[in-house]
Amino acid sequence: LKEFAGIAAGASAPESLATLAFLYMCLAISAKYGDVPSVDILVWSELPAGAGLGSSAAYAVCLAAALLTACGAISCPLKEGESTARWTEEELTLINSWAFQGERVIHGNPSGVDNAVGTWGGALRYQSGKITPLNRVPTLRILLTNTKVPRSTKVLVAGVKEKILKFPAIMNPVLDSIDAISQECQSVLEAMPANPSPEYYPVLE
Repeated sequence: LKEFAGIAAGASAPESLATLAFLYMCLAISAKYGDVPSVDILVWSELPAGAGLGSSAAYAVCLAAALLTACGAISCPLKEGESTARWTEEELTLINSWAFQGERVIHGNPSGVDNAVGTWGGALRYQSGKITPLNRVPTLRILLTNTKVPRSTKVLVAGVKEKILKFPAIMNPVLDSIDAISQECQSVLEAMPANPSPEYYPVLE
């Protein structure tokens, strides 16, 4: 695919990886569900690429949904006159599985969290490869700041894996701490809708 698209072997530019993900998903979905008809694809995003905000996952989810719909693998749930619609759980699962394959082309070994959030929305719990939606999460106002410092999820994930293999005695307690923080955060988020006390905010911080 790289040769076909004229992309250098070690290319890591977001545009190159996005092109590869599109080509892979288009060909693989066509092979499995029947040819994707001739279509014009226009992609734009207000999410900055390479900023750790899940722009690649959003792209992969939209692409998977569009290609699966175009070849008839999933229905088009939007009825005339309606402004919103939702696919069935089975169709969302299919969209998510293909979006994950697109993310693999872009990132190498992603967790699957970003594409799952992009598919289902809301807040999710990820542990040992299992993704579970959190129920009744409160509405929070969150400030995100784009530092304009580019980063590569692929490189970051590889770096973490290397550190775990090289320094297990140091890294395993760090991972245990991350788990404890995540468990505490989940408990607070699930308690907040019934009792929106201000004392929860410092804990979340």
